[in-house]
Amino acid sequence: MQGKNLLLRVATLLTGLLECLGFAGVLFGWASLVFVFKTEHYFEELCESQANLTGNVTEQADCKAQDERFSLIFTLASFMNNFMTFPTGYIFDRFKTTVARLIAIFLYTSATLTIAFTSADSAPLLFLAMPMLTVGGILFLITNLQIGNLFGKHRSTIITLYNGAFDSSSSVFLIIKLLYEQGISLKASFIFISVCSAWHVGRTFLLMPQGHVPYPLPPNYSYGLCSEDGPREAEESNTESRRLELKSKEFVSPKEEIPGPGKQREPHSFWSYVFSQRFAWHLMWLSVIQLWHYLFIGTLNSLLTNLASGDRVLVSTYTNAFAITQFFGVLCAPWNGLLMDRLKQKYQEEARMTGSSASAAALRSAVPSLALTSLLCLGFAICASVPVLPLQYATFALQVISRSFLYGGNAAFLTLAFPSEHFGKLFGLVMALSAIVSLLQFPIFTLIKGPLQNDPFYVNVLLVLVTLLTFVHPFLVYRECRRKESSPEVA
Repeated sequence: MQGKNLLLRVATLLTGLLECLGFAGVLFGWASLVFVFKTEHYFEELCESQANLTGNVTEQADCKAQDERFSLIFTLASFMNNFMTFPTGYIFDRFKTTVARLIAIFLYTSATLTIAFTSADSAPLLFLAMPMLTVGGILFLITNLQIGNLFGKHRSTIITLYNGAFDSSSSVFLIIKLLYEQGISLKASFIFISVCSAWHVGRTFLLMPQGHVPYPLPPNYSYGLCSEDGPREAEESNTESRRLELKSKEFVSPKEEIPGPGKQREPHSFWSYVFSQRFAWHLMWLSVIQLWHYLFIGTLNSLLTNLASGDRVLVSTYTNAFAITQFFGVLCAPWNGLLMDRLKQKYQEEARMTGSSASAAALRSAVPSLALTSLLCLGFAICASVPVLPLQYATFALQVISRSFLYGGNAAFLTLAFPSEHFGKLFGLVMALSAIVSLLQFPIFTLIKGPLQNDPFYVNVLLVLVTLLTFVHPFLVYRECRRKESSPEVA
């Protein structure tokens, strides 16, 4: 029976990795899909033909309104990606795995079928389909993160790997684009993805628990094919602890949190943490960096078209290069967690030797991660602001590394900086508030295309200056940690 359980858990792990890699975060390959949509003449009626002086010959059309329409779709979908983290996490907590996954499958399949049967005449349906695709993907990710609980000491590694797979799944739209260029229609590709829903359903009932995977895992725990209806009580008793773990885009174990002899000394309300300086600066840090990423992804096709002077072959080549670099997110994501884990062990060991605050030492381990993420974003922002086409290869590399560090650093910091009983609420709130900030990408894009006449220079300079403010957050955290470490921890 033990061997059968192990085989089932490995099958669950591998199929979950495939599900996250192939379906969960496909939205962020948007640039590849926009290339196909433009080829299929979606929203082309918005383009304004510019007749030259000879009268009958038409020059390259001005498709500013078309680009704005695609940017608006991505803005809404990316907003839902963040804003719905809290409600989807609640659905998972309240109704458990099977119900949450069936909702995800319904939304995802409805979205892919809508895209499959959408044409240039019905292109506005994308405003409905892309947000549905995003919410379904988020639920796939959330329900899969609990699989790390099946593997004990490897738990954090697996969850980090799943989040990396979520980022890398943006390569799926590149595959669709390449197949399209080989003669396979957009409709055929999305019908195939829709048919894969049968696999999702089978996995839901055969390889996933009906409730939640508890942590720590009770002896003789079984689920799915090996379920003996025994561990239901254990699942119920651990619902709240996993709610904190499974909502994060990137995860750090609550068992590895600040060892808190002093934490119970001064209990604070949830709202006292929400209105704290620490939370406010972290929200700013996340919102600014995330805005850069969403703005870049959502406007990449327009950016490349301008830099390539409308050369579709060049645009296609650079779009492919961007999508390929996104695939390496699955390899980049674990490094941030590894850096923090190593530093945390080092600083806490030093704290034990000197008698300084262990909680401050643990929080201090987040400082290099926060600063490095800001530095990566700054490099990415500067490269993206320079209107030189070959330089965009460096932009793509910095963007994927920065993005893979961003969400892991976000969840890790919240885990270390605030009490575990508030983690789920704070995580959902910071993601929802940062989603509202991300809505700025559409007015920014409209400003560039309109009053600035397609010249993003001044906007980019302003955003780079705002990015410099993100370095204030790690500095303030470092200063706070040094101040706490200077006074011995009260037993």
